Amino acid sequence: MNQSVQNISTELNKRLAYPYKWGTKQTNVLDGQTRFIYKTFAFDKLLQIIEDKFKNERNYELIKNYALNRWYNFNSAMAVESIFKTHKKVKSTENAKDKAVDFFIDDIPFDHKTTVFPRGLKMSFNEAINQKEDVVKWLYKNQSSQGRFHLKNRLFIILYAKSGQHWKLKAHLKKIEQAVKQYLDNFDATKLIELNLEGTEKAQSDLIWVIS
Repeated sequence: MNQSVQNISTELNKRLAYPYKWGTKQTNVLDGQTRFIYKTFAFDKLLQIIEDKFKNERNYELIKNYALNRWYNFNSAMAVESIFKTHKKVKSTENAKDKAVDFFIDDIPFDHKTTVFPRGLKMSFNEAINQKEDVVKWLYKNQSSQGRFHLKNRLFIILYAKSGQHWKLKAHLKKIEQAVKQYLDNFDATKLIELNLEGTEKAQSDLIWVIS
């Protein structure tokens, strides 16, 4: 890992000592209250901001958990994007604000999404790993309606831990890096999943498994 990703990994691992609870669905109100997570790198600093801003709030624990989770997921996603962009087959998008494109692989545009093994997926792990197209279709259909919802090309990274603690793998950037590098070294556009989505929407997609 490069030093930047290593530094993020160090901070993400500090989050693992705290329980991973949401307590609520994503809301615009809570997103607005916790927008500071985008400009806070150090985990200790994050804890201090949460304490200073919300310690007297009646729903303090809910806001704290929400902020910790958003910070963790955001910084892990940024690190994973950085891992992709260090590979020779990957080019950055010129428009950093484009919510549907994070980078290009062999000139094919992709958004990337890291997700834990979905609880709502009506398959066991052994079934899912052998039914890639069905899993990808489910992920498109069941994506959040907030923020980054779209039906364009997307590359999914699915985290699966035998312990059931899938969320902790978002901090294990070395393992993610190994899986991403192996995928990109062997990238073949002809093996992408071709999807016919709503109306005339079409997309190319694929998924990368990270298993512990």
